[in-house]
Amino acid sequence: MKARVIVTLKNGVLDPQGKAIEGALGGLGFADIGSVRQGKVFDVELTGSDKDAARAELTKMCEKLLANTVIENYAIEID
Repeated sequence: MKARVIVTLKNGVLDPQGKAIEGALGGLGFADIGSVRQGKVFDVELTGSDKDAARAELTKMCEKLLANTVIENYAIEID
């Protein structure tokens, strides 16, 4: 089973990397950029077949390692 975890900064948390990307895109001539926020994606392959158990395990992974839940949100997608 394949899963994807998407981690993004919470609203209100400063994103200097996103601001740098925003500025670089503007410098490259992309004028219609309102703002950019960066995040990270984890593609995880699981050996089990129970989606509920997989979601529970992925949640534990996010809470313990993949996301800093003080400043980041995460979303789990399971195929």
